[in-house]
Amino acid sequence: MGDLSKNFSRKEFACKCKNDCNHDTVDVDLLSVLQTTADYFDSAVTITSAHRCPQHNDAVGGSKNSQHLRGRAADIVVFDVAPNEVQNYLLRVYNDQYGIGRYDHFTHIDTRSGPAARWDLRTK
Repeated sequence: MGDLSKNFSRKEFACKCKNDCNHDTVDVDLLSVLQTTADYFDSAVTITSAHRCPQHNDAVGGSKNSQHLRGRAADIVVFDVAPNEVQNYLLRVYNDQYGIGRYDHFTHIDTRSGPAARWDLRTK
């Protein structure tokens, strides 16, 4: 049980830096996408990275305009579901919106406004 939704708590969205920066903003649309994903797969969704302070974003090589800086992005792993399956689900449901990144071991989802963004950094 979460304090933000059925499956998610604010602490899951907190910056993972070592500085206790207290960055833990989460966009309401992002929370909805994540909850919908957890419900669809009927499985736990682990957030490996969400809101980042500027220092942590730099340390992990994040984009200068990363949606993580705004609390509008999450990198996720769904328990017992291959990342490719999660990615395909998000691409199908959010066909013409948001940012969806394909990676080997996780999926990036962000609720950017404007045109949809897609990228694939899987090892071929």
